[in-house]
Amino acid sequence: MLSTQEIIEELQSLPVEERLLVADSLLRGLNPPNIEIERASLALAKQRLAEVHAGHSKPIPAEEVFARIRKRFNE
Repeated sequence: MLSTQEIIEELQSLPVEERLLVADSLLRGLNPPNIEIERASLALAKQRLAEVHAGHSKPIPAEEVFARIRKRFNE
């Protein structure tokens, strides 16, 4: 049986896409998704996208959002 360190080293040798799949699988095992929450999140995302497409909402660039967050926590 491989040690934890050997498993980590083996995983680090995988392509990024495969490491992402492994990480996602491990995280889902620790915190299984709640189907109702996922459905509600998807519905909200679709609603917000529709608002943007209809011109009712204006997206904010990620750089600006992160700058605002940094400013808020550095004050």
